[in-house]
Amino acid sequence: MCGIVGILARKGSIPPGILEHATRSLAHRGPDDSGTVLLHETQPEPIEIGLGHRRLSIIDLSPLGHQPMQDPITGSWIVFNGEIYNFRELRKELEALGVGFRSHSDTEVILAAYRVWGEAFLARLGGMFAFALWDAPQKRLLLARDPMGIKPLYYHQSEQNFIFASEVRTLLQTGLVPRKIDRTGVLSYLTFGSVCDPWTMVEDVKSVPAGHVLTVENGLVSSREYWNPLKLALRNRPQPSENGAETAQLPSILRDAVLSHLVSDVPVGVFLSGGIDSSALIAVLAQNGVRANTFSLVFAEEEFNEARYSREVARRFATEHHEIPISLQDTLATLPEALRAMDQPTIDGINTYLVSAKARAAGVKVALTGLGADEMFAGYSNFRRVPKMEMFSRRFGRLPRLARRPLAASLALFGGKGDRSRKLAALATADSVTHPYFVHPYFLMRTLFGVGEREELFSDNNFQASQQSLDRILQESVIASESLDPVNRVSYLESTFYMRNTLLRDSDFMSMAHGLELRVPFLDRALVEACFRIPGKKKLQGASPKSLLLASLGVELPPEIVNRPKRGFTLPFERWLRSEMKPVVADALAKADWAQTSISAGAVRDVWNRFLAGETSWSRPWSLFVLARWCEKNL
Repeated sequence: MCGIVGILARKGSIPPGILEHATRSLAHRGPDDSGTVLLHETQPEPIEIGLGHRRLSIIDLSPLGHQPMQDPITGSWIVFNGEIYNFRELRKELEALGVGFRSHSDTEVILAAYRVWGEAFLARLGGMFAFALWDAPQKRLLLARDPMGIKPLYYHQSEQNFIFASEVRTLLQTGLVPRKIDRTGVLSYLTFGSVCDPWTMVEDVKSVPAGHVLTVENGLVSSREYWNPLKLALRNRPQPSENGAETAQLPSILRDAVLSHLVSDVPVGVFLSGGIDSSALIAVLAQNGVRANTFSLVFAEEEFNEARYSREVARRFATEHHEIPISLQDTLATLPEALRAMDQPTIDGINTYLVSAKARAAGVKVALTGLGADEMFAGYSNFRRVPKMEMFSRRFGRLPRLARRPLAASLALFGGKGDRSRKLAALATADSVTHPYFVHPYFLMRTLFGVGEREELFSDNNFQASQQSLDRILQESVIASESLDPVNRVSYLESTFYMRNTLLRDSDFMSMAHGLELRVPFLDRALVEACFRIPGKKKLQGASPKSLLLASLGVELPPEIVNRPKRGFTLPFERWLRSEMKPVVADALAKADWAQTSISAGAVRDVWNRFLAGETSWSRPWSLFVLARWCEKNL
């Protein structure tokens, strides 16, 4: 796991010191080693290419794993961030073809696989990755990102330069990217509480799409998709059956996914919350003779302490268990550091920062997490709610618009002044022609600020243009998932939006802020493909949540784990914003330079006052506070 950066200068040369400075800005992602290389090409046009790398040594800890790494045969270069879990299998295939290796790193395998198989090798990689490869013979730059978007990769293109990096902040550190806000990025943040791919918070900085390879050649940039879970799942989906043929292979696929994520030359731990997801990982490991090292946060305050659940799982499966004590006061004191660690603003992620800091301090360098299980095995309440709302929306949509308005007003009146009633009223009055955003109610459930509220907040005259840009991305995702059943459609949308833009992105920069690698076995490519082939109704069967996952473990989890109410790692932000943090947040919201974000200062005051009056949730003023802090630091 590492940090990468690169500059391709098409006119002139890379200014002295910029590449080194940008590479140093990624030191937190790779504290073990660093390297840069400067390349010069004269044909077909004179260009200069600089590649920078910061290394967190996980596989092949020797100097032979140093990057940037060159292919000695072709002269090509690579900078790579991630882990290829099947690199040993690929290496054996390549060795059978006569390929020799100098190191034991997965990076060298990528270089050799590209030399032998070309871009087709991307479909064979199992793991999480973002890399840049300079193809010396073809004089072209390739950027590739893993299928699920676990690892980030951003780029900026101007007339003079093409720049890429693992973090948006690193692009800004080069001084070659204007520090200007992206209005659609801001709007997507107000919509979902995180910036929606491919936008970022910075104008003209975009994200390489998940499952895509981007090519820069002769000054032209092109992109193609090399993997799509829906296309593969639909192509290989078995005929529906009553005997469970669709799920018969799931236990072995799950086992292989979890065990493959243990590939490492340093010890691997497991974050254990005591919920179903992390407990399932422990169960699979125990079933296969692996005694896991588990790590759990233990709060001093009893109302937040869930230690009895993690202790029971650790006892049941005989793990080497470590408890990390913490208090809410410690957490509150850590918030300024967590805010500074955000590569892009987000209303989530504080929990990941906290547990990552404590785990790294305890000596952990790699940890497995249960992220992705809810999306693959229908763990959220959205999997039951959204299909019902979808039916409601279709029926309601058949009514004339004039008939919808009084019904919507009634929903708002009897629902009170809370956020949920506003969402229901918005769903009832939605017009799929003027607002394609409402084509699927999933987006309504994940919305932070409703479309009317966003219009009030967004003082820029280009609100409609930015909203339409966002609508197009949402619409494309709905169209792409039309052939799925309602439950699997929610799975696809959750994976594409909330998981990728919030959970995975937050997990990446919040863990890498401490030089900690987080791995997500439930997002193994083979497991994802298998889950999308299973009919959605099978995922909702059974009395227990995620019963399909539980049935695939080969062992029962303790009843108190299975039957406990679903509860995320929550912190008392509501209480803090009304007490300890109130003056800090109020001051930041009042003094922020909202003009640079195209947000109305008056509308911000209204959000804060509605929160103080108990008419809106804490997440809304918190999101504006986070945005203000991020802009202050980065723009």
